[in-house]
Amino acid sequence: MKKIQIINGPNLNMLGLREPDVYGSRSFDDYLTELRKQYPDVEISYFQSNHEGDLIDCIQTVGISADGIVLNAGAYTHTSVALHDALRSVPAPAVEVHISNVHQREEFRHHSLISAACRGVICGFGLDSYRLAIEALIH
Repeated sequence: MKKIQIINGPNLNMLGLREPDVYGSRSFDDYLTELRKQYPDVEISYFQSNHEGDLIDCIQTVGISADGIVLNAGAYTHTSVALHDALRSVPAPAVEVHISNVHQREEFRHHSLISAACRGVICGFGLDSYRLAIEALIH
């Protein structure tokens, strides 16, 4: 059984409430239940934190044994060399995910400090971006 770790960064605990015109009106917990049903042969674990150090600790812990990491680092995408370095320090491949198309948004969101440490980037497909990332990791 493949083991995939989903890691969500700051403010993503507010999905369903936060800017529904950008992020939709569905909570991540509801989506996660559906995602797990779609992939019964994949162990999908989930972690969310608003704290950069907690995200790094999670990457370092699961990145040794997981078959892949799906990371939506939220705003840390654009600021965190530390997350980049954490991803480089573990063998698990990572896919960077964004719910919105960051390239259609504010200029500061157009540059990612973590992309170079990831196998690929998926953005702009709403919550389905996570499913696309899982597909990329299991195939």
